[in-house]
Amino acid sequence: MVSLWLVLSIACTCLGQVAQKLAVQRIQQLAPDARWGQKLLQPWLVAAIALLGLGAVFWLLVLQSWPVGIAYPFLALNFIVMLVIAKCFFKEDVTSRRWLGALLITAGVACMGLSL
Repeated sequence: MVSLWLVLSIACTCLGQVAQKLAVQRIQQLAPDARWGQKLLQPWLVAAIALLGLGAVFWLLVLQSWPVGIAYPFLALNFIVMLVIAKCFFKEDVTSRRWLGALLITAGVACMGLSL
């Protein structure tokens, strides 16, 4: 069950990051004199806050069962998920050096996972 909570925490956190990016893009499209309330209640921003909050709840469930020294490195998987999303969804340029970094992160998380 803890593994499911970890996956849900990572998923919610990454989706929250995507929602933040979409919120910023939408806010930039608003008129320069748009009120702060209009910016803060932008639906993607509300979704981002909700998803990040839900991700934190799932993370707390993970911490109830795993030592923080084991659990925390798994959050590095967020970097890999976001790298793929940046490349595929936002069409960002991802260099070979960044892919190498993602591979090293994956190797490190795998090593940590072996100690469970």
